Amino acid sequence: MSEVINNTSVYEFTVSRSGGATENLSKYQGQVLLIVNTASKCGFTGQYAGLEALYQRYTDKPFNILAFPCNQFGGQEPGSDNEIQSFCELNYGVSFPLFEKIEVNGANAHPLFTFLKKSAPGVMGTEGIKWNFTKFLIGTDGQILERFGPQTKPESLIDIIDAALA
Repeated sequence: MSEVINNTSVYEFTVSRSGGATENLSKYQGQVLLIVNTASKCGFTGQYAGLEALYQRYTDKPFNILAFPCNQFGGQEPGSDNEIQSFCELNYGVSFPLFEKIEVNGANAHPLFTFLKKSAPGVMGTEGIKWNFTKFLIGTDGQILERFGPQTKPESLIDIIDAALA
């Protein structure tokens, strides 16, 4: 039996930052968010550079990127939270928020991702996340605007982000 999710926006979730500090997503209220499940040893790992470029592009706007490392796809995120943080900073200059490694599918999926998947199903209505670097664009009201597959490059989201910020 699947868990019933009664949350009405992403702002109702609590998550843990890399390093363990608990954070309520309500702190991002009024911002456009790009929530991404990530991995350091994936064919899409180079998207960290594109994500950082987006983050820098909108540094003066109400926009943020929230990255959630996940090891559920081919064991492509085997490191500890500290190792992941170091890898992202050293190799891609990542300065946007990184959170603790989580699961995005299955019985132990983080409630935030259960909500995201239910609110914005993928291709043909499937809820499961298929791979690393699935992206969810969230409007300033905390509602999901759109879901993007791993093959969607961060730089291709500029027009959509601009529209969400308008």
